[in-house]
Amino acid sequence: MARSAVSITGFGVAALVVALTLLPLGAVFLRAGGWPAFGPGDWQAVVFTLQQALLSAIISCGLAVPVARALARRRFWGRRALIVLMGAPFVLPVIVAVLGLVAVFGRAGVVNDALALGGWAPWSIYGAQGVVLAHVFLNLPLAVRMVLLGWQSIPAERLRLGESLGFGPRQVFLHLEGPMLRAVLPGAFVVIFVICLTSFAVALTLGGGPKATTVELAIYQAVRFDFDLGRAGLLAAVQFCLCLSAAGVAWALVRPTPFGAGVDRAMAMNAPGGWRLWGDGLAIGGAALFLLVPLAAVGLRGVPGLAELPGSVWAALGRSLGIALLSMGCAVLAALALSVAVARGVRWAGALDAVALLPLATSGLVLGVGLFVIVQPFVAPARMALAVTIAVNAAMSLPFVYRLLLPEAQAVLADYGRLAQSLGLRGWALWRFLILPRLARPLGFGAGLSAALSMGDLGVIALFAGDRGATLPLVVQRLMGAYRMEQAMGAALLLVAASFALFWAFDAWGRRYAST
Repeated sequence: MARSAVSITGFGVAALVVALTLLPLGAVFLRAGGWPAFGPGDWQAVVFTLQQALLSAIISCGLAVPVARALARRRFWGRRALIVLMGAPFVLPVIVAVLGLVAVFGRAGVVNDALALGGWAPWSIYGAQGVVLAHVFLNLPLAVRMVLLGWQSIPAERLRLGESLGFGPRQVFLHLEGPMLRAVLPGAFVVIFVICLTSFAVALTLGGGPKATTVELAIYQAVRFDFDLGRAGLLAAVQFCLCLSAAGVAWALVRPTPFGAGVDRAMAMNAPGGWRLWGDGLAIGGAALFLLVPLAAVGLRGVPGLAELPGSVWAALGRSLGIALLSMGCAVLAALALSVAVARGVRWAGALDAVALLPLATSGLVLGVGLFVIVQPFVAPARMALAVTIAVNAAMSLPFVYRLLLPEAQAVLADYGRLAQSLGLRGWALWRFLILPRLARPLGFGAGLSAALSMGDLGVIALFAGDRGATLPLVVQRLMGAYRMEQAMGAALLLVAASFALFWAFDAWGRRYAST
């Protein structure tokens, strides 16, 4: 594969991403016709957004390190299934995840029932504490999987060398685990930080009024209640700058792991006993309870409603599956092109890296409004609903897939690039025998993540779709609005099952393909 072909493909994909993210933002600014003043409520929303995003990212990454280390060095029955199940909260539709948290931590939940038995005052899930709790619940699995992939990337030869040198847990951390964490954690932190910066559904359902309003929620209020596109555009610009700043910091801090190439021989990490064994068990058990109990609550509440689902639910399920698969394909192809181009060190590789993270800096609501403004003079928005939803979902999931692929692509080309060049591997042969097999594990995980996120999206489709173009999340929202709660919970359980099935199928494919 020639460097020029890689460069052309990467810059072509980058141009599409820039157009899809910036043109709608410009359309909103042009339609607004002016800049309003930045009020005290807007500043309060910015401050709260930064506070909750920083706290959520710190807690998520801080908890992910002991959990991922415990999963990396312990072997037990059901370990693989537990790893897959622990990834479920991140791929859940946000509104379903919030319902599960309320069932456990809400006023009538299990936690407050236990506090009442002990004579303590009840704990409220609504407000800033609830927003942070929900963000940790949703993003901890992503952080665990990203850090766990880092642990699995340490070559067995380095572990064997450490054992031969008599490394204890302290030396293993200093010479192997520490450098890996310095390479992986900044990327995981900034992804979670930016996700929390653009939070909407969590703040809408659990926010405690003006003191717990995020910028994304303020944008929604400006568009939905006031149709003040000027204020929405100003807030979107502020959010855009905050996200770009976070991405720039991460780009400056992320470094590839310095371990070099291995020969892919499987070797379990040293698993020390004593208090470390108990600590690993506590980390795995605590994380499993925190993440799986709300999922069980969603299942118990949704089963009775499955028998009463209307026919519109099944048609919407088919649309959602089609949108998820098509948007996943677009996101994976774009992430592969950008990650390989950046890893090959093409000219302006830093610009390509920034473009790949650009969708995270864009407000999904403003993106939807901007696309509505662009297409309205030419065609009815409802006719373009599915196509626009596919494009937007692909763009919004691109940063996650790219961030998973880039470190592995850099390691592969650094370790095997010269060997492939000496063997004359290029074009499809290079992809078939080197790049795709070496990237299979993060590629499968990223594909499943992209498909599941698209499956549960309730953003652009709510602005565009008519009754015949509704997706399953939109049908769930409409059932809830009509107070048909049993049917809504049944449809939500169906949505969870479909999202998790897509995630599991692609993740399992990646792990199986990587091991062959």
